[in-house]
Amino acid sequence: MRVQLLAVGGKMPSWVQEGYAEYAKRLPKDLTPKLVEIELGYRPKQGGIETAKKAEAQAILAAIPSDHFVVALEVLGKAWSTPELSENLEDWRMRGLDVTFIVGGPDGLADACVQRANALWSLSPLTLPHPLVRIVFIEQLYRAWTILQNHPYHK
Repeated sequence: MRVQLLAVGGKMPSWVQEGYAEYAKRLPKDLTPKLVEIELGYRPKQGGIETAKKAEAQAILAAIPSDHFVVALEVLGKAWSTPELSENLEDWRMRGLDVTFIVGGPDGLADACVQRANALWSLSPLTLPHPLVRIVFIEQLYRAWTILQNHPYHK
């Protein structure tokens, strides 16, 4: 199972890079997501949000292998508990699927990305800053994996 995380934005603070790296190193190689940072679309002072989202969407869609199962992290998605995420991981692994998770920019994902997604996952009804989303995502992926391994971390 190959996993990747496509996230709009770059130049994350060191605490984000370190937090992400800490959980990523705990995962087995076949579950450690390849992190691909997508350049933030240009946003002029007046309008231009849709143009920026369209540019981000083009880059996101181009980075998704055609055979990947796609999960969009989307506020209007389904809230999965950690055990539900672990069940999904096991299902994807048993079906031999490779998975791409996508995170949009400050204005969310373009419709084209949402339409490409096979599943929509909401981390929280709260609005989370994008740097924090990366850490919550990788920690939950690790926690879900520990459930599958009967590791005590989840307790």
